[in-house]
Amino acid sequence: MEKRHATELRAEGRKLTGYAATFGTEARITDFHETIAAGAFQRSLAASKDILALVDHDTGKVLARTAAGTLQLAEDERGLKFAIEVPQTTLGNDILAMAASRNLGGMSFGFSVPEGGEEWRGDKRTLRNVTLHEISVVQSFPAYDGTSVSARSRQKRTTAARRLARLELENVAV
Repeated sequence: MEKRHATELRAEGRKLTGYAATFGTEARITDFHETIAAGAFQRSLAASKDILALVDHDTGKVLARTAAGTLQLAEDERGLKFAIEVPQTTLGNDILAMAASRNLGGMSFGFSVPEGGEEWRGDKRTLRNVTLHEISVVQSFPAYDGTSVSARSRQKRTTAARRLARLELENVAV
């Protein structure tokens, strides 16, 4: 599963709203550039699969889910829009407090790409169809590549090359 970051997040009462992904924005992912095409989440959302809202991509930190109606997801012309009804739990209260004080890093989403769902032109990848697994509130340093990310790459790279790419991205984020 791949994970990507977006930054728009707002707290409105006990709701978090914003965009987990935006269309047409190019991002650098290790050794390639990536853009999400409008409509990329359409099939996944229509499949009515249970999609989770997590904290830091941790499946032990569930905030909401589509099956319970506490997570709403929709595509609009800008991207993947979300609304999370935050539970009255310690985790939920902590996330709301962090959002109110603007101490959250942003949003992210976890996905996989079905056969034929991506298009490559040189080092540029366009996501045209993705299977959405989860969206996540990211507490600290949101990045396109994190400790639990297994970013897809067209090129086979050595462990040392992957580490070097991660270090380069971390230096850019600082």
